[in-house]
Amino acid sequence: MIFPSVSSVPDNAPVLEVDVAIVGGGPAGLMAAEVLSKAGVSVHLFDAMPSVGRKFLLAGKGGLNLTHAEAPDLFRSRYGAQQDAVGHWLDQMGAQAVRDWAQGLGVATFVGTSGRVFPEEMKAAPLLRAWLHRLRHPVSGVPVQFHMRHRWQGWAGDCLVFQPTGHAGVTKVSARATLLALGGASWPRLGSDGAWVPLLADQGVNITPLQPANCGFDVLGRDGQGWTEHFRQRYAGYPLKSVSLRVDAAAGVHDGAMGEPRFARKGEFVITDTGVEGSLIYAASAMLRDDLTRGGTHFVLDLISDKSIDQVREAVRWPRGSRSLSSHLKSRLGLGGVKMGLVYELCSAETLADPEALAFSIKNLVVSLKNHRPVDEAISTAGGIDLTEFNPGGMLIRRPGVYCAGEMLDWEAPTGGYLLTACLASGWHAGKGILANF
Repeated sequence: MIFPSVSSVPDNAPVLEVDVAIVGGGPAGLMAAEVLSKAGVSVHLFDAMPSVGRKFLLAGKGGLNLTHAEAPDLFRSRYGAQQDAVGHWLDQMGAQAVRDWAQGLGVATFVGTSGRVFPEEMKAAPLLRAWLHRLRHPVSGVPVQFHMRHRWQGWAGDCLVFQPTGHAGVTKVSARATLLALGGASWPRLGSDGAWVPLLADQGVNITPLQPANCGFDVLGRDGQGWTEHFRQRYAGYPLKSVSLRVDAAAGVHDGAMGEPRFARKGEFVITDTGVEGSLIYAASAMLRDDLTRGGTHFVLDLISDKSIDQVREAVRWPRGSRSLSSHLKSRLGLGGVKMGLVYELCSAETLADPEALAFSIKNLVVSLKNHRPVDEAISTAGGIDLTEFNPGGMLIRRPGVYCAGEMLDWEAPTGGYLLTACLASGWHAGKGILANF
């Protein structure tokens, strides 16, 4: 199959001939480069940005979550429908292998109280610096050559075409093997913009539309108009801590009566100008996003998860005398601040006046959602190249010699180290696949 030509490329443009061209300098591309470099294969890595690993560095701003220390079977289950395929990558480079790899770069790791694994210094920059130094100056193997500010434009015949930033001409590259590791469509300012989608779709490659993963949501609010101005101005940016979030077994079920919830977890999240975001929301975001495609959806909050409904009911019923409702609930339940604000925001006057209904709402506060936030605001991307488009070694069946890795592929995972581990593992898998056919 011949790729569509980039029409403006002159036929006599000089061609750089390489063994392996890797397009994309994120974790997947860099890991594949390491596998190949160690094996003595010459690798040229191209990236549109001024430096590699920019999203990797961003992920480390609040502490780089490398992987997770939970049991392998539970770890695999985090990848949902694609857990078998991703599990094959993890067989080659799983959570412990990621920790060993970091240790080999001189970066020790530790397991946090939640089971998440971090570098001891918490930062991404020292790890990335050590990694790039090893790629450029390996003890054994072939140094990786980096070509920054080279934006991939497609193909001219069998050659890759790159547009160097600030230059009028183009760079043509003829490679024995090509790895595309261009990411999804989240954080386009860091290089992952999804511009590769039409290039591969034109070749008949089956691509599931890219969607936001680990994303925030806009809320409907009590009257369908989102947060009220008062609530937004007062509480946007405030975290809700130690709450339990539930996604029920079926639409319209607020109390789990029709079966076990599909999702139930304790954690925290943040109120935004238009809705909600944060780790607890991200953990449930895949099912909430998919529910929205089928119609409206909601999640249910337990604002005081350490107290039973009977305890809350008793506290609400307790005579409050001349105290306001807010003062009463603060005194009896410790309910105040943004949690109390959310009760006032979402409960009707009738509910607030009825102790039984109010107690139920404190333990089962329904938050209805309007839509998910755009993909360019998301932590990561769902969708991508259908995994049936690849042979077992990660090569596109429709284009021998072209491999793909990372978030370009159709899988997703929650935050917690699962995203980064699978990206690294998919790069390792693709690198080994290239070697097997080299």
